[in-house]
Amino acid sequence: MTVGAGGGADMNARSALGRYGEDLAARRLAEAGMTVLDRNWRDGRTGEIDIVALDGDVLVVCEVKTRRDGRFEHPMAAVTPEKARRLRNLAERWIQTHGGAPPGGARVDLVGVLLPDRGAPVVEHARGVA
Repeated sequence: MTVGAGGGADMNARSALGRYGEDLAARRLAEAGMTVLDRNWRDGRTGEIDIVALDGDVLVVCEVKTRRDGRFEHPMAAVTPEKARRLRNLAERWIQTHGGAPPGGARVDLVGVLLPDRGAPVVEHARGVA
C-alpha cells in the first residue's frame, strides 16, 4: 500500500532503506579499523549526524546516502555545499557536547551505498569531503 507523497508506507520504506544503508556503512567503517561512537545523533536544532566514528585520533562525522540503482543521483553526489556546511557545524556541536576534539581534529566523510536490482550492495567511502 502506498500513501500520499512524503508519508505512510513510502516514508517507512525510505526509513528502512536508510537504516539498512547506515548499517552497511557502519560495518564498512569498522572493517576499515574505525570505532563507531554514535549513530543518528541529533543536536535538537539543525539536523542529524548519521555516524560518528574515531579513525585513530581523528573524529569522523559520516554522512550516509543510500540509493537504489538507477534511481535519482548517485549517492556520492548528494553532499551539496550547504549540506557540507551543516555537517561541519554539527561536528562542532558534537565535539562541544562530548568533551572536546581529539588530538587529530575532525573530518567529514561520506559513505555512498548503491543497491543494485541484483547482486551485492556497492559501498563507497570518501574521506574528507567537507
